[in-house]
Amino acid sequence: MFVIPVSRNLHRQEAEFTRQIERMFKTDADAVSLRSPALDVKETEHSYVLQLDLPGVNKEAVKISIEGRRVSIDAEQAKPEQTTNEAGHAAGQVLHQERALTRFSRSIVLPKEVIQSDSKAKLELGVLTLTLAKRQPAAASHLPVM
Repeated sequence: MFVIPVSRNLHRQEAEFTRQIERMFKTDADAVSLRSPALDVKETEHSYVLQLDLPGVNKEAVKISIEGRRVSIDAEQAKPEQTTNEAGHAAGQVLHQERALTRFSRSIVLPKEVIQSDSKAKLELGVLTLTLAKRQPAAASHLPVM
């Protein structure tokens, strides 16, 4: 037979343990979290099509950089604003909040160089779609002998 000691303060110990765990994982509400958005890449004959999930991001907050074969996307999602009533007071008490200022960043190197001037970017329903024109190799030409 086994005897397991049970403390009379078990409920209090559980509550203290829960508070310690919450303190370990608690983050600053104003901290910026960095996320790597989900990315799909498709290739057509003349372009690459990239799709990234950027929920809650305005198109003005998206920055796309193209350097040869490397494409980098950076964006920020603003922290949701607290609504106020007519008297200027908070419209409701926040009971739980996980959404905060978030920065999205992703970089990819493609097999071929991209022509920025012939490429397009569109942000619709939280999905950024990039259609990046491939740089085509120069056609063969003949050099006359003099």
